[in-house]
Amino acid sequence: MISLYSANGWSSAEEPDRLMKALEGSDHLECAYERDRLVGLGNAISDGSLVVYYPHLLVHPEYQGKGIGRDLMHRMLAKYRDFHQQTLLAVSEAADFYEIVGFKKTNAVVPMWIYGGGDH
Repeated sequence: MISLYSANGWSSAEEPDRLMKALEGSDHLECAYERDRLVGLGNAISDGSLVVYYPHLLVHPEYQGKGIGRDLMHRMLAKYRDFHQQTLLAVSEAADFYEIVGFKKTNAVVPMWIYGGGDH
């Protein structure tokens, strides 16, 4: 798990105990493996009825461009398809990918955050 986050340059890899606790607290977790190797991961946090937030979607750089991220996202979207609101924050270079799987940019909402990492 930590090596996947490290390979993608995510600062949460520097806090492995907190990262594992956060993932364990997810409402839903999707993983992709090649044999025994974790090559992709996506998670969801939800109120269980109305709103779901997708905080993490990672694919190991060696496996990107092979449809793994799209498959992970489609599995999560299928689970929450009847929810009123599905939300995520995309780094600029990932925005096109998320539009391909159905998310839309909006001017009606202003993304805001307090962030302790240095990677975004």
